[in-house]
Amino acid sequence: MSCCDLAAAGQRDAQSLLCSQLGKAGIMASDCEPALNQAESRNPTLERYLGALREAKNDSEQFAALLLVTKAVKAGDIDAKTRRRIFDAVGFTFPNRLLTTKEAPDGCPDHVLRALGVALLACFCSDPELAAHPQVLNKIPILSTFLTARGDPDDAARRSMVDDTYQCLTAVAGTPRGPRHLIAGGTVSALCQAYLGHGYGFDQALALLVGLLAAAETQCWKEAEPDLLAVLRGLSEDFQKAEDASKFELCQLLPLFLPPTTVPSECLRDLQAGLARILGSKLSSWQRNPALKLAARLAHACGSDWIPAGNSGSKFLALLVNLACVEVRLALEETGTEVKEDVVTACYALMELGIQECTRCEQSLLKEPQKVQLVSIMKEAIGAVIHYLQQVGPEKQKEPFVFASVRILGAWLAEETSSLRKEVCQLLPFLVRYAKTLYEEAEEANDLSQQVATLAISPTTPGPTWPGDALRLLLPGWCHLTVEDGPREILIKEGAPSLLCKYFLQQWELTSPGHDTSVLPDSVEIGLQTCCHIFLNLVVTAPGLIKRDACFTSLMNTLMASLPSLVQQQGRLLLAANVATLGLLMARLLSTSPALQGTPASRGFFAAAILFLSQSHVARATPGSEQAVLALSPDYEGVWADLQELWFLGMQAFTGCVPLLPWLAPAALRSRWPQELLQLLGSVSPNSVKPEMVAAYQGVLVELARANRLCREAMRLQAGEETASHYRMAALEQCLAEP
Repeated sequence: MSCCDLAAAGQRDAQSLLCSQLGKAGIMASDCEPALNQAESRNPTLERYLGALREAKNDSEQFAALLLVTKAVKAGDIDAKTRRRIFDAVGFTFPNRLLTTKEAPDGCPDHVLRALGVALLACFCSDPELAAHPQVLNKIPILSTFLTARGDPDDAARRSMVDDTYQCLTAVAGTPRGPRHLIAGGTVSALCQAYLGHGYGFDQALALLVGLLAAAETQCWKEAEPDLLAVLRGLSEDFQKAEDASKFELCQLLPLFLPPTTVPSECLRDLQAGLARILGSKLSSWQRNPALKLAARLAHACGSDWIPAGNSGSKFLALLVNLACVEVRLALEETGTEVKEDVVTACYALMELGIQECTRCEQSLLKEPQKVQLVSIMKEAIGAVIHYLQQVGPEKQKEPFVFASVRILGAWLAEETSSLRKEVCQLLPFLVRYAKTLYEEAEEANDLSQQVATLAISPTTPGPTWPGDALRLLLPGWCHLTVEDGPREILIKEGAPSLLCKYFLQQWELTSPGHDTSVLPDSVEIGLQTCCHIFLNLVVTAPGLIKRDACFTSLMNTLMASLPSLVQQQGRLLLAANVATLGLLMARLLSTSPALQGTPASRGFFAAAILFLSQSHVARATPGSEQAVLALSPDYEGVWADLQELWFLGMQAFTGCVPLLPWLAPAALRSRWPQELLQLLGSVSPNSVKPEMVAAYQGVLVELARANRLCREAMRLQAGEETASHYRMAALEQCLAEP
């Protein structure tokens, strides 16, 4: 808005008022005319009127001088310097009174003075420095009310005031702290209401909302969630009904209006229906790509919950994944073509959704034939991703798109390693180097994660958090690969075990005392568990590596120091099981290490391991039966399906440690585990104890009895021979019969 535009602010309703004020100021309106033809670089008429403005003694004179200034300046002639001189002459006091006045002179509509005040502010706000001025910022609540004020929609003065208001607010939004001030001043709600009212300027309201959401999404939703949801409902309904090109424009807008929390179900229905119509049609890339990006944003925020069950939903999901795979192959298979990274990254998100649904056993949206077909299609797309990553040089390793490509490959390898085995093995050296690079520059890796989210999904990453390091993305796949000889040898050769040990120790620090574990994402603990699984694979398949690589000694020390406190923590039983079992298996291989020769740390570790192993089962009375039955303890019931393999492996590993560590049997006796174990077995019905449990218990008891005479005596005193007979534990019965 230029200063000369201020003269139009009042329109015809203000003409009589202007003449009146000019007369009161002692200035004739005809005095303005010569100024209109001034062409000098220094406008003497403007200088004279600016002087009159500075010397004005009251509102009447200031108002009249201001109108003369507006006539003395042409719209295209005003520059920043002139604008600033006008501001210096006017200041904020006069526009402040114009905005807040409640009584207009006779013959002037009450909104005309406010319109002039807003016009002045709009002029000043074209200077970024003035747009951030406190006197402008404190007008935000007043300006916001103008957006929803009622009045004649055809009133030119009101329309002008609305335009000027949007100009002011848009200028403020462009300053560094402007969005925060607008949100705090209630502008988001006002913009939502203005858009939903579809009055004059509602399109400007939507544009400004988009800008604020892009700049500060979380704060916008915190301050105005109900209003933003109302806008989302309106946009979703428009999207579902649109039959013209507007539906493609809405595809670009809608991702910004999806909330960081739950998306209303009616919006999901409308969005899915609209996308189904778009993607089911023959489209050009500029029409299809925004739709794929919107679908990816929904997949990222809602998983598959936005897709209806039944035949239509399964067909739609299959179509989505199919289109995504085709787009990925077209983009990555042809060397030298420019890759639309934002579109391909969106397709990666849709492929992840396809992987999740293809591997879901219960309540999957897909039928088995569809799964088979999609796995085949995704395999080809993953092949294209591998081909792309093979071309990535060191100079590109920190690019967000490379991170996104490694992410989708990690998601695939987490579920499928048998196909593309040759290609995956060829890529493993790159993946290890890439993961190592990002691990050593962890801060940059986290920033890359945010850039990936910004690239295709959303400005501020709502929904499930994208992991902030490449190694965590690759852990599940490496867990599978370490079982196989070929891939495992490559990983070992490239230094992956050492990197994993360092990573585990670094992640473990986040869970140690002094850190608030309640704010840690679940991915940290899941990553630690997956690391344990990889180490378990290496213990079994590459025991020599555990013995010779110093990093595993450091790992063992950390496990021994950590388990005693870990087993006491509520809700972390699964992680404790992983740590205990891994430590017990490693102790067998490192039994000659000084750290395991009855040191306080080793004794604390084995005491905690005994606690984990011994508390899994209890005697539980059953109605109508004289004898109790062996049952899972309450803490173990909910996680036993994930825990039982670790528990049995831990029992076996403890059994193997007893003959290797002479101090362990006396320590177990002092803990009263063998006595309590026999007591437990004697108090329950033998029929309630499964054969595999009997074998596990007998293994521990036999090794303890063989290793230590006092253990044998304690077991005899606990009716060990009788219990062994009841459970047909021949080895234990024979051992206890010996002196």
